[in-house]
Amino acid sequence: MKRVVAVTGDFYHQKAWADESLQRAAQPLIDAGEISLEFIDAEQLVATLQEKPDVAILFKENRINPQDEQVRIWMDAEAEEQIAKYVREGGAWLGWHAGLASYPEDGAYVDMLRGHFLSHPVEHQVVRYEAAEGAGIGDPQQPFSFLDEHYFVSVREAETEVFLRSSSVDGESIGGWRHAFGQGKVLCLTPAHLQDGLNHPAFTEVLRQSLSWCAKQ
Repeated sequence: MKRVVAVTGDFYHQKAWADESLQRAAQPLIDAGEISLEFIDAEQLVATLQEKPDVAILFKENRINPQDEQVRIWMDAEAEEQIAKYVREGGAWLGWHAGLASYPEDGAYVDMLRGHFLSHPVEHQVVRYEAAEGAGIGDPQQPFSFLDEHYFVSVREAETEVFLRSSSVDGESIGGWRHAFGQGKVLCLTPAHLQDGLNHPAFTEVLRQSLSWCAKQ
């Protein structure tokens, strides 16, 4: 059984919604005895990574108090290095939605992700997600849509595999990408922000397949 740990929730992203979404996606894998899932606090992450869990999931932005004049962050340079070391030595990392946001572009964490959040429109719009042929994540024949925060991201496409693309009235972007990193692997997923999107059946399946990919040797 593979051990999966997850850090979820921040000022703008409700922990309860993320936990519900991840639990729903993971439950068939848990029932099959393939994985275990535990939720931990960000402050526990670096210490927990020393225990070599099989997969770590991050659904949390870097800013602790984004609306204050003096903004504090939780992931310092040492934590970035420890996360990169964990993956380089064989761990699997799933950077999910908020887990791609507000981290230093020149830091070890974003370098490992090979991409990062740029911006999203002020208004939520219907976002369409379309899976790539042959990726094994999502159904290329069945694009899905829901009201979402359309993440626009910068991705080093030549150094990763894009498996999901997104589009809305505001433009087109990348919705998911994955690659090896040292002896480990990294998968990044941009949806979803609202509860309906987080619970959309097609997205649940994408999240489950992403988790399964991360958990495989």
